[in-house]
Amino acid sequence: MIDQLWLIPLGFAAGILGSMIGLGGGIIVVPVLTFFGFPPTLSASNSLFAAFSNAVGSTISYSRQKRIDYSLGLKLGLLCIPGTVLGAYISSDVTPGIFKILFGLVLIFSAAYIFLRKKIEPSEKNLTKKIIFFVISASFFAGIISSFFGIGGGVIFVPLMVIGIGMSMKNAIPTSQFILLFASLSGIIVHSMLGHADFIQAGLLSIGAFAGGLIGARISLDIKEKSLQILVSTVILLAAIKLFFDSISESLFVG
Repeated sequence: MIDQLWLIPLGFAAGILGSMIGLGGGIIVVPVLTFFGFPPTLSASNSLFAAFSNAVGSTISYSRQKRIDYSLGLKLGLLCIPGTVLGAYISSDVTPGIFKILFGLVLIFSAAYIFLRKKIEPSEKNLTKKIIFFVISASFFAGIISSFFGIGGGVIFVPLMVIGIGMSMKNAIPTSQFILLFASLSGIIVHSMLGHADFIQAGLLSIGAFAGGLIGARISLDIKEKSLQILVSTVILLAAIKLFFDSISESLFVG
């Protein structure tokens, strides 16, 4: 266990960033675990424990700031649960190479979101039947992504709440962390039933992620974002490139 204590600071760093940008810490945890040779299902399931712990810490802090829309968060959280169940089962059959390619694409999308999220403008709150159908479909899809990759569904939920529902970014990020409570917990249950998780590793990640969630939510109101956006986007893009390179190398080696 001692040689795995590095997972605590990893969870802490991921928790701070995940809480501040509303994506959950998995966007950092999963690439690192993958680089160290963790299988896809183990990376995803361990990361979900950290995402849940991070969401708990973030929600505690954000609730004190009164920035969470609990009614909307509860609805979207429940809507994503069927997707998380499906995502956990699908992850059982994915090969490491395919996982790296798909996760690399998710990372690129996430980097674009992080860099451009200040430019996302709220739409007017006019929930037509088409918008409602889109919200339900997007929530289900976000659940699949959350459980399959172990990252939470924030990369879908934040733009969905801002563009589709008309919520301000200031409240969308905290509400996204509240939604991740449902997305990550349901994913944890299914992954655990399938025997994917290492509970010691997941516990160490969760310790750091909880503390990071508390701190990230507190400093989110004061930090200057531009340098953070550049740093996080660069790291995520480098991680995506590394995943693509590894996948191509593995394919050539096998071939």
